[in-house]
Amino acid sequence: MGECIEFDVLFVGAGPASLSGALHLAHLIRRHNERVESGELHERRLEVNIAVIEKGREVGAHILSGAVLDPRALGELVPDFLDRGAPLSVPVVEDHVWFLMPNRKLAAPIIPPPLRNRGNYIISLGQVVRWLATLVEQMGVDIFPEFPGTELLIEDGAVVGVRTGDRGVDRSGRPKGNYEPGVEIRAKVTVLGEGVRGSLAKVLIERFHLQAGRHPQVYSLGIKELWEVEPGRIAPGTVIHTLGYPLNSRTFGGGFLYAGAEQLVSVGLVVGLSYEDPCLDPHRLFQQFKTHPAIARILRGGKLIRYGAKALPEGGYYSIPKPYVSGAVLVGDSAGFLSAQRLKGIHLAMKSGMLAAEAIYEALRRDDFSERQLARYEELIRASWLHDELYRARNFHQAMERGLWSGLFHVGLQMLTKGRGWRDPLPTIAGHERMRKLAEYHRGREAGCPPPDWKPDGILTFDKLTDVYYSGTSHEEDQPCHLRIADFDICHTRCVVEYGNPCERFCPAHVYEMIMTPDGQKRLQINASNCIHCKTCDIMDPYQIITWVPPEGGGGPNYLIL
Repeated sequence: MGECIEFDVLFVGAGPASLSGALHLAHLIRRHNERVESGELHERRLEVNIAVIEKGREVGAHILSGAVLDPRALGELVPDFLDRGAPLSVPVVEDHVWFLMPNRKLAAPIIPPPLRNRGNYIISLGQVVRWLATLVEQMGVDIFPEFPGTELLIEDGAVVGVRTGDRGVDRSGRPKGNYEPGVEIRAKVTVLGEGVRGSLAKVLIERFHLQAGRHPQVYSLGIKELWEVEPGRIAPGTVIHTLGYPLNSRTFGGGFLYAGAEQLVSVGLVVGLSYEDPCLDPHRLFQQFKTHPAIARILRGGKLIRYGAKALPEGGYYSIPKPYVSGAVLVGDSAGFLSAQRLKGIHLAMKSGMLAAEAIYEALRRDDFSERQLARYEELIRASWLHDELYRARNFHQAMERGLWSGLFHVGLQMLTKGRGWRDPLPTIAGHERMRKLAEYHRGREAGCPPPDWKPDGILTFDKLTDVYYSGTSHEEDQPCHLRIADFDICHTRCVVEYGNPCERFCPAHVYEMIMTPDGQKRLQINASNCIHCKTCDIMDPYQIITWVPPEGGGGPNYLIL
């Protein structure tokens, strides 16, 4: 049995939401005590211990985003953020929207208001959260990397903390020579900011029925490479968003290029995890995207620096779960605070963390951490600009799910009607339910998906294993598999026939591989050490039998410069 540590407030995950929440809460407590000491406030001093735990080997290692930052929340949190050295690489100076056809592009003559980025910054989110972490630690908050939360502690219907994962366990579950049991971390309030499809958040939502009466969350997969391009290929501060090629009109998504400093360019493709074709491979589509003449012109002669992928919660306003229970709240991507219309979530994550801090501060003053008291968090959300921004785009993703052309029409209608459109709310279907079976989508192809009709050139395009190398991913090989399959028999029998084992294709890291056994049968091999923690498998599996849980602390990608 591991040791037990107690804090007043525990933040799980050192992303922008948790770090903003921890910093804001520390500021609120400091100001409270200053007012008490000056006689301005006739209350007791607050002696509050705050901690942040992070599964990555260091803060920022598992943080991935496009990223273009709207600095609104950052300006509220740290008004003098530029003077304090915030690593905001380059201000946006140009916006472009392109519609791509296989060999040409059409440039939009007018940039839609949600895609106008003047006043925003092109950033490395990993670098920004590292900077935020220094401010948090300066306020006396403890940050513990390599501590994944693996189990919620629930007593009498309330969350009372988390348990962290064991270290030094072999793949059979037996302790090794370096075995260290997990730690029980108890807290009055636990803030889950694990990012998209957080393993603890998933348990919390299911255990307390937090999605009841709300739409299911829907997701996209964002795949990104960081390139160093030749001088003069693209001006720093340029933001390009694309529609069309290589996606068909029935598949939600689009591409992007963000030009930062020192000839570094982020190039990526977002694919809705709601596609119908079981043979679709988002990574292959991303590689095809880079071959478009308009994109290849920028990248040719450059070199790949880094690779990454992550899922994005894009259901919007109606898909946000109830964000609180007794003893716990949800923030950031864990709660779905992202605007698919603006392609932004960092500022919303930060604001959600700050609003959670304000609700927790009130709970600390009253020494009441019940569900009734923490309901104040949702009240603060509804009174904030975070709510207003998400409400204006409340039907965006749902409209686009009906196909590109009708989607653009309905999104235009929503902009005229302040988000309502022709029907409010538009219905939402969980993305994995949209995947059609092989025999239905590819008539007569019950034998499986066709082999790839292209090969990566190793210069502009790459296979999955090469990209995984550029993600910096590293795991302890001899540990229990963190990708848990509820029923392997489904993978080996039904899924082979019905869907052609789509896990081989929707995973952007070659984790899932069907291999032929000596008796001529297909068996699933899990290459868990390739996992880049995108959570796509947990989301898109048509049978919902894959559960992603954190591996041993410190394992995973290294996204610090992405």
